[in-house]
Amino acid sequence: MTKNIAGIKELVIGCQQNSIGFKELMYKSFYGYVTGVILRYISNEQDLQELVNDSFIKIFKHINSFESAALTDDTYLKTFKGWLGKIASRTAIDHLRKEKKKFPTDDLEKNYNQLSSTFISHKMEVQEMMKLLNKLPEIHKLIFNLYEVEGFSHDEIAKMLRIPSSTSRVFLGRAKNKLRELYTTTFKEVTKK
Repeated sequence: MTKNIAGIKELVIGCQQNSIGFKELMYKSFYGYVTGVILRYISNEQDLQELVNDSFIKIFKHINSFESAALTDDTYLKTFKGWLGKIASRTAIDHLRKEKKKFPTDDLEKNYNQLSSTFISHKMEVQEMMKLLNKLPEIHKLIFNLYEVEGFSHDEIAKMLRIPSSTSRVFLGRAKNKLRELYTTTFKEVTKK
């Protein structure tokens, strides 16, 4: 693991020194990770490829802002991947924001009941979960990912998407309800085993 961390540190330093070879290696090494982050938000293959490339352009442009001097070997990879993930998720969010100038909020219910968190069986495959998420409306999928996967608060989501935080809560609730419905109808057999 230490050798792996040393290799990643060397990779980051090489990119910070603007080495084409290190940038190519960075792209190849983290292409799958960045693609996975963006896939949580975007399902269109053409947009996906464009956003992955846009993310790497931003990563290389801002690689010098990644501060690693105070990081230990134990936290280096996790911190670096978190930094990459933030850039990729924000790139996807910016794209969605451009595509839909304003998210529809007029159909919000006046009375919103707090929902219990959705339980997803450990028997489900990641691909099956992605299929369920892709069946959600774009705004529900976006808010679900930001809140449940990325760990943003409703206030942070509201600022990013320029919507009220109550709207974020409602859409998260709707996403969970829809996922619960899809889960019970699609994977009933899996849970019985």
